[in-house]
Amino acid sequence: MATMTDTLATSRLQGGEWLLKPTDPAGVFTPERMTEEHRLIAQTVTDFVNQEVLPALDRLEAKDWELSRQLLRRAGELGLTGVDVAETYGGLQLDKATSLVVAERIALSASFSATFGAHTNLAVLPLSVFGTEAQKQKYLSKLLTGESVGAYCLSESGSGSDALGAKARAVKQPDGSFLLNGEKMWITNGGFADLFIVFAKVLDDAGEHFSAFIVERAFGGVSSGKEEHKMGLHGSSTTPVLLENVRVPADNLLGEVGKGHKIAFNVLNFGRFKLGAMCGGGARNAIGEAVRYAAERRQFGEPIASFGAIKHKLGEMIVRTYATESLACRTAGIIDARIGDAQHNPTDQSAALAAFEEYAIEASIAKVFGSEALNYVLDENIQIHGGNGFVRDYPAERQYRDSRVNRIFEGTNEINRLLIPGMLARRAMKGNPPFIAAARALQDELLAPPSMAADEDGVLAPEMRAVESLKKAALMVFGLAMQTYGQTLSDQQEVLTYVADICADVYAADSALLRARATAADGHGRAALHADAARVFVNDAVARVEMSTRQALAAMMQGDTLRTMLAGARRLFKWTPIDTVTLRRRLADEAVSRRAYPL
Repeated sequence: MATMTDTLATSRLQGGEWLLKPTDPAGVFTPERMTEEHRLIAQTVTDFVNQEVLPALDRLEAKDWELSRQLLRRAGELGLTGVDVAETYGGLQLDKATSLVVAERIALSASFSATFGAHTNLAVLPLSVFGTEAQKQKYLSKLLTGESVGAYCLSESGSGSDALGAKARAVKQPDGSFLLNGEKMWITNGGFADLFIVFAKVLDDAGEHFSAFIVERAFGGVSSGKEEHKMGLHGSSTTPVLLENVRVPADNLLGEVGKGHKIAFNVLNFGRFKLGAMCGGGARNAIGEAVRYAAERRQFGEPIASFGAIKHKLGEMIVRTYATESLACRTAGIIDARIGDAQHNPTDQSAALAAFEEYAIEASIAKVFGSEALNYVLDENIQIHGGNGFVRDYPAERQYRDSRVNRIFEGTNEINRLLIPGMLARRAMKGNPPFIAAARALQDELLAPPSMAADEDGVLAPEMRAVESLKKAALMVFGLAMQTYGQTLSDQQEVLTYVADICADVYAADSALLRARATAADGHGRAALHADAARVFVNDAVARVEMSTRQALAAMMQGDTLRTMLAGARRLFKWTPIDTVTLRRRLADEAVSRRAYPL
């Protein structure tokens, strides 16, 4: 299969560097630039979910785990479990754009997507990336066919977000094996998995060393607790996993002793990227349901789709989904470009690992933004369905419950909001990219007399200027936060959250605008509709970023200093609001006409 980088020259920005440099739309990967192979795989996944998974949903929700295993085996037959694995081990070795496509479409069934994601993202991936040759040969083929089911055991009751605070212990034995004891919590596939990636601290005279192990249920001493009674995802297994004197062979240490954090955090980077894609796919599907219902449901003698309040909801659902898709696809493109640039053996996953480390900021943004956009879309879908949305006769109720956990999965959104500026700060201290120098130059610019440079004209030119100003606002707040707090910046969680929210809005606005410009340049038939979605998102992002900027500045300074910085900030928000009512109505009307998400 041709990779995206074979057909598209993608710009090579470092992680977070989009805050400093403009991006050429010609080098951005968008859903419209999918290859024919991408589209065929998308159709394969859609058909699989619609024809084989969704009709079996009641059985899955009744905890028919043998059916879950059968569906994983079927996914293996279709090649879906091996998209990211080298052909040597039975995989397809495709690009990350394909991973995104599979994630988007498998999300049509949230419960099965959780089962599938835990298996492929959290069990197959760490083995594929960090396993020895012997480990890959022993385990990967059965995992890829679905004969063996995988799970990932990181969280504990006292260390959910604080993964390194795990209490599970591994004691090395005289024969080189390890004796594991502990209890892992909220393990997806925990009730029926055969293989577990388990994180525990190795104890020795030098202290505790966070490490990862490949643990088979057949080793003995491995058991599953009772199924959790969850708010949603009733069709996926979630249990504690108990480890009682489990003897793990020395050969089943994954990676090195004391290097478990590298496995845990890099796997999460990949998982966050794919979760963002899943959220986009779920939102697209829900919009289709919402517009079909709104077109058929009549009140006061009219379909509710004709009412302005419903059009507003549908339009905003489309706008947020458009931004989610745009940033997720853009991220897939820059990851594939980085992998394609690296000299590496096709069986060696180090290039992919390095790419996900480089774009960890973007992966966290995809997770936070996507999960919250999906939550908004599904909440409004309930509202559009009215009383019918509150009962189980319609999918809207189940989808709403199923989506809530996305803001907890793969690191809570609060943790990811701290990670985004934290990663920016670490890179800034190294001067690569030169965030600190850019922030200082920006302060000088904002405190100097305004320039009289002429504005550019053209399609989406006002939005382009607005996004460049939003980037400056992000740099301004981030630079002042580093300058104000120095080494104690990590303690200022409220300010860090403002920075993260600004960065997420900027990346989403920039990505949506680039996609709209790309469709115009490519002569896409619905380019005008893309422009409508991008314009609405940018318009509203300006207001959100301005508010976050003002709140962050007020938290960091006061008096004349605050007034001076607010005056400088006002120069960044000279934006004339646009008529979003008309634009949202156009988007809603097109969706109702097509009975589907229109972009």
